[in-house]
Amino acid sequence: MNRDWKIRELCDLEPREMRVLLNIGSYMPIKAADIAYQSRIDSYNVSRAVKALQKKNLIDIQPDEHSRNIKYLVLNEQGIKLYHQVTQAMNERADELESVLDDEECTLFYRMLEKIEEKAEKILAEQAMSKVTDGAEPPADQKELIRWYKKSTGK
Repeated sequence: MNRDWKIRELCDLEPREMRVLLNIGSYMPIKAADIAYQSRIDSYNVSRAVKALQKKNLIDIQPDEHSRNIKYLVLNEQGIKLYHQVTQAMNERADELESVLDDEECTLFYRMLEKIEEKAEKILAEQAMSKVTDGAEPPADQKELIRWYKKSTGK
Protein backbone atom coordinates (compact mmCIF):
# COMPACT_ATOMS: atom_id res chain seq x y z
CA MET A 1 0.00 0.00 0.00
CA ASN A 2 2.74 2.47 0.84
CA ARG A 3 4.45 1.79 -2.50
CA ASP A 4 1.41 2.84 -4.50
CA TRP A 5 1.83 6.56 -5.22
CA LYS A 6 -1.91 7.05 -5.57
CA ILE A 7 -2.39 5.88 -1.98
CA ARG A 8 0.75 7.60 -0.67
CA GLU A 9 -0.51 10.92 -1.98
CA LEU A 10 -3.74 10.50 -0.02
CA CYS A 11 -2.12 10.14 3.40
CA ASP A 12 1.11 9.70 5.33
CA LEU A 13 0.10 6.54 7.18
CA GLU A 14 2.46 3.66 7.86
CA PRO A 15 1.29 0.25 6.56
CA ARG A 16 0.07 -0.94 10.00
CA GLU A 17 -1.80 2.34 10.54
CA MET A 18 -3.41 1.93 7.12
CA ARG A 19 -4.45 -1.65 7.94
CA VAL A 20 -5.96 -0.56 11.26
CA LEU A 21 -7.76 2.38 9.62
CA LEU A 22 -9.20 0.04 6.98
CA ASN A 23 -10.27 -2.44 9.63
CA ILE A 24 -12.00 0.23 11.70
CA GLY A 25 -13.73 1.63 8.62
CA SER A 26 -14.93 -1.81 7.55
CA TYR A 27 -16.23 -3.02 10.93
CA MET A 28 -16.80 0.01 13.18
CA PRO A 29 -17.49 0.21 15.97
CA ILE A 30 -14.78 -2.32 16.75
CA LYS A 31 -12.49 -3.18 19.67
CA ALA A 32 -8.71 -3.10 19.27
CA ALA A 33 -8.54 -6.78 20.26
CA ASP A 34 -10.87 -7.66 17.38
CA ILE A 35 -8.67 -5.71 14.97
CA ALA A 36 -5.65 -7.66 16.20
CA TYR A 37 -7.46 -10.94 15.59
CA GLN A 38 -8.92 -10.05 12.20
CA SER A 39 -5.82 -8.41 10.78
CA ARG A 40 -3.30 -10.74 12.45
CA ILE A 41 -1.39 -7.75 13.81
CA ASP A 42 -0.18 -8.23 17.37
CA SER A 43 -1.97 -6.13 19.97
CA TYR A 44 1.11 -3.98 20.68
CA ASN A 45 1.27 -2.83 17.06
CA VAL A 46 -2.50 -2.29 16.92
CA SER A 47 -2.17 -0.10 20.00
CA ARG A 48 0.64 1.92 18.38
CA ALA A 49 -1.40 2.34 15.21
CA VAL A 50 -4.46 3.44 17.20
CA LYS A 51 -2.38 6.08 19.00
CA ALA A 52 -1.00 7.34 15.68
CA LEU A 53 -4.48 7.48 14.11
CA GLN A 54 -5.78 9.31 17.16
CA LYS A 55 -2.92 11.80 16.99
CA LYS A 56 -3.72 12.41 13.30
CA ASN A 57 -7.35 13.03 14.28
CA LEU A 58 -8.77 10.17 12.19
CA ILE A 59 -10.49 8.11 14.88
CA ASP A 60 -12.54 8.48 18.04
CA ILE A 61 -12.69 6.12 20.99
CA GLN A 62 -16.13 5.41 22.40
CA PRO A 63 -16.75 3.73 25.77
CA ASP A 64 -19.03 0.72 26.01
CA GLU A 65 -22.39 1.41 27.66
CA HIS A 66 -22.12 -1.59 29.98
CA SER A 67 -18.42 -2.05 30.70
CA ARG A 68 -15.87 0.63 31.54
CA ASN A 69 -13.05 -1.65 30.37
CA ILE A 70 -14.32 -1.94 26.79
CA LYS A 71 -13.59 0.79 24.28
CA TYR A 72 -14.76 0.92 20.68
CA LEU A 73 -12.88 2.50 17.81
CA VAL A 74 -14.72 4.49 15.14
CA LEU A 75 -13.62 6.72 12.31
CA ASN A 76 -14.50 10.36 12.73
CA GLU A 77 -15.54 12.54 9.79
CA GLN A 78 -11.96 13.07 8.63
CA GLY A 79 -11.21 9.35 9.01
CA ILE A 80 -14.31 8.35 7.04
CA LYS A 81 -13.31 10.68 4.21
CA LEU A 82 -9.81 9.19 4.09
CA TYR A 83 -11.19 5.65 4.36
CA HIS A 84 -13.38 6.20 1.29
CA GLN A 85 -10.51 7.72 -0.68
CA VAL A 86 -8.13 4.89 0.19
CA THR A 87 -10.64 2.09 -0.46
CA GLN A 88 -11.54 3.63 -3.81
CA ALA A 89 -7.86 3.79 -4.79
CA MET A 90 -7.31 0.21 -3.59
CA ASN A 91 -10.36 -1.05 -5.49
CA GLU A 92 -9.15 0.63 -8.66
CA ARG A 93 -5.72 -0.96 -8.23
CA ALA A 94 -7.27 -4.38 -7.51
CA ASP A 95 -9.45 -4.13 -10.62
CA GLU A 96 -6.41 -3.22 -12.69
CA LEU A 97 -4.41 -6.16 -11.32
CA GLU A 98 -7.27 -8.64 -11.63
CA SER A 99 -7.89 -7.62 -15.25
CA VAL A 100 -5.31 -10.20 -16.37
CA LEU A 101 -7.52 -12.98 -14.97
CA ASP A 102 -10.89 -14.19 -16.16
CA ASP A 103 -13.65 -14.76 -13.57
CA GLU A 104 -12.83 -18.44 -13.08
CA GLU A 105 -9.10 -17.76 -12.69
CA CYS A 106 -9.79 -14.96 -10.22
CA THR A 107 -12.02 -17.19 -8.08
CA LEU A 108 -9.43 -19.97 -8.14
CA PHE A 109 -6.63 -17.51 -7.32
CA TYR A 110 -8.40 -16.22 -4.20
CA ARG A 111 -9.32 -19.75 -3.12
CA MET A 112 -5.65 -20.78 -3.39
CA LEU A 113 -4.48 -17.71 -1.46
CA GLU A 114 -6.96 -18.53 1.32
CA LYS A 115 -5.67 -22.12 1.54
CA ILE A 116 -2.05 -20.95 1.68
CA GLU A 117 -2.85 -18.37 4.38
CA GLU A 118 -4.69 -20.98 6.48
CA LYS A 119 -1.80 -23.44 6.13
CA ALA A 120 0.81 -20.80 7.03
CA GLU A 121 -1.15 -19.81 10.14
CA LYS A 122 -1.52 -23.46 11.13
CA ILE A 123 2.20 -24.14 10.70
CA LEU A 124 3.22 -21.08 12.71
CA ALA A 125 0.68 -21.74 15.47
CA GLU A 126 1.61 -25.42 15.79
CA GLN A 127 5.28 -24.47 15.90
CA ALA A 128 4.58 -21.99 18.71
CA MET A 129 2.40 -24.50 20.59
CA SER A 130 5.15 -27.13 20.41
CA LYS A 131 7.57 -24.69 22.06
CA VAL A 132 5.05 -24.12 24.87
CA THR A 133 4.63 -27.88 25.25
CA ASP A 134 8.42 -28.15 25.56
CA GLY A 135 8.28 -25.65 28.43
CA ALA A 136 9.39 -22.51 26.62
CA GLU A 137 7.76 -19.16 27.32
CA PRO A 138 6.85 -17.82 23.88
CA PRO A 139 7.23 -14.14 23.00
CA ALA A 140 4.07 -12.02 22.76
CA ASP A 141 3.71 -12.38 18.98
CA GLN A 142 3.84 -16.17 19.32
CA LYS A 143 1.20 -16.08 22.04
CA GLU A 144 -0.96 -14.10 19.62
CA LEU A 145 -0.45 -16.74 16.93
CA ILE A 146 -1.59 -19.45 19.32
CA ARG A 147 -4.59 -17.42 20.43
CA TRP A 148 -5.65 -16.62 16.85
CA TYR A 149 -5.26 -20.23 15.80
CA LYS A 150 -7.28 -21.54 18.75
CA LYS A 151 -9.96 -18.90 18.19
CA SER A 152 -10.28 -19.58 14.47
CA THR A 153 -10.23 -23.38 14.78
CA GLY A 154 -12.16 -23.68 18.02
CA LYS A 155 -9.32 -25.77 19.55
